[in-house]
Amino acid sequence: MYLRTTQRKNKDGSVTKYYQLAHNERHPTSGKSTARIIHSFGRADQLDREALVRLCRSIARVCGVKVIDPLDDDDHQGGLPKNVRIKRTVEFGTVRVIEKLWEQYGIGKTFRELTKKKQVPYEKALLAMVANRLCNPESKLGVWDRWLETVYLPECNNLELRHMYEAMDIFHDHAEEVEREIFFQVANLLNLSVDIIFYDTTTALFAVDYEDEEEGGLRQYGHAKEGMWAPQVVVALAVTREGIPVRSWVFPGNTADVSTIETIKKDLRGWNLGRALFVADSGMNSKINRKELSKACGKYLLATRMASVKEIKETVLSQPGRYRKLSDNLRAKEVILKNGKRYIICYNPGEARRQATHRENIVIMLEEELKKHKDKSATKKWAIALLASRRYKRYLTITDKGTVRIDRKAIKTAAKYDGKWVLETNDDKLTIEDAAYGYRSLMVIERCFRSLKRTQIKMMPMYHWLGRRIEAHVKICVLALFIERIAELKCGKPWSRIRSVLAKIQATEFVTPSHSFYQLNDLPKGAKTLLKKLAIDRPHKVFGIQHIKKDTAIA
Repeated sequence: MYLRTTQRKNKDGSVTKYYQLAHNERHPTSGKSTARIIHSFGRADQLDREALVRLCRSIARVCGVKVIDPLDDDDHQGGLPKNVRIKRTVEFGTVRVIEKLWEQYGIGKTFRELTKKKQVPYEKALLAMVANRLCNPESKLGVWDRWLETVYLPECNNLELRHMYEAMDIFHDHAEEVEREIFFQVANLLNLSVDIIFYDTTTALFAVDYEDEEEGGLRQYGHAKEGMWAPQVVVALAVTREGIPVRSWVFPGNTADVSTIETIKKDLRGWNLGRALFVADSGMNSKINRKELSKACGKYLLATRMASVKEIKETVLSQPGRYRKLSDNLRAKEVILKNGKRYIICYNPGEARRQATHRENIVIMLEEELKKHKDKSATKKWAIALLASRRYKRYLTITDKGTVRIDRKAIKTAAKYDGKWVLETNDDKLTIEDAAYGYRSLMVIERCFRSLKRTQIKMMPMYHWLGRRIEAHVKICVLALFIERIAELKCGKPWSRIRSVLAKIQATEFVTPSHSFYQLNDLPKGAKTLLKKLAIDRPHKVFGIQHIKKDTAIA
């Protein structure tokens, strides 16, 4: 039995459809299957639809099956009442945490004090720009035009694009005051150690062909940390040993690192930060740079090139004396030479074992590779590939006969440097512990720069050309780094892992004829623990209930 459809063509060319209940019977004479009409429902355009649905439900009830009517709004929406509509789903978790930390550590309060006489919520504009750097970095136009509608930040609904730029200008005009106020609030709340402040510099490139021609322009040609010449700015950052930013600076792109130190020390004078220490890797360690650092009354802690500096290779590393154990994987000892130079030799047993194992594996691989070839001439294609490799060439040598062999002397020499690094300092008051951990703080700064420039916050590319906007953009990125490091210290996890959990916390907006509200999805695994460590209350399941005016309600 089935529902049969027939149609008839009218004189005017239109077609009329009819519905009939029929079943097939076999004709007694021909033996062919023919349709027998049991009931006619009439014209399709005049059909009593409810009567047909009732018949279907009656049959389904006998069969124990539920009928789902595709035109029934209640079933079509998965059980939602007819007057309730789903408007959108937005990211909630990440911006919620950023906003709470923004308030916990006084950042919002500091900005509100600066703008309390203004009618525009500039503080919320800054919050939006900072939060965006930690979520999905965009240009200021992208924040206003695209990103805000994908996250739960209702306070920013009425912001205009110009408010973003005006907020940047206000931040630029009060940057020192803001950075000082925020840092000391955080230092007190987190009980940070501020007896020694570490600072270093990096560069930020611009996708332009020419530097600024006007006097005092920030975009100047310089040698970038990435190894190229381009219009750029120099960004200096002072951090605590925990990696919490203290203050940031932006210098013209042609500024030498050592020439920034006097400005930085002058700006930090009066902050009661103990002493400021310039920490840098071996690329900064040269006779000229050390002289310039001393001229600026700067105390420095510089890494050295152990294998290429004769004084260190032959004298410093050969000095007798026991290492002092500072932690499970850190030993250190002091070496003071007759010329007055002070060195700190650091040793990591765990890293030494790792490097030794790595070298042993390389040597085994080289031995197997050499066994494969009877002709070991250095001119062979395989030999050239090994000699050109940065990984293998240090353990190979070419004999007088032009053949390749493993350099056993180089292997023995390399073993002397396993797990070691040597630091040079002109600070007589710097303890061995502070020196060793200070270099680790350099690694923290390097990680901060990586986050600022590439991995998380992505300070580049910069879309600004006015000097004040460039500085404000850098400082907004540093504020984002500030919140990132607080979250990492409290959770004991990198921001990328924190963000991956928080991003799964989303909220769906529902709209009725009279109200709108948000409903939170179930918290993902690990979210409760993160929120507890960050001292943030678990959000309510339903929130953001708003009355809707009749002229804006969705019927």
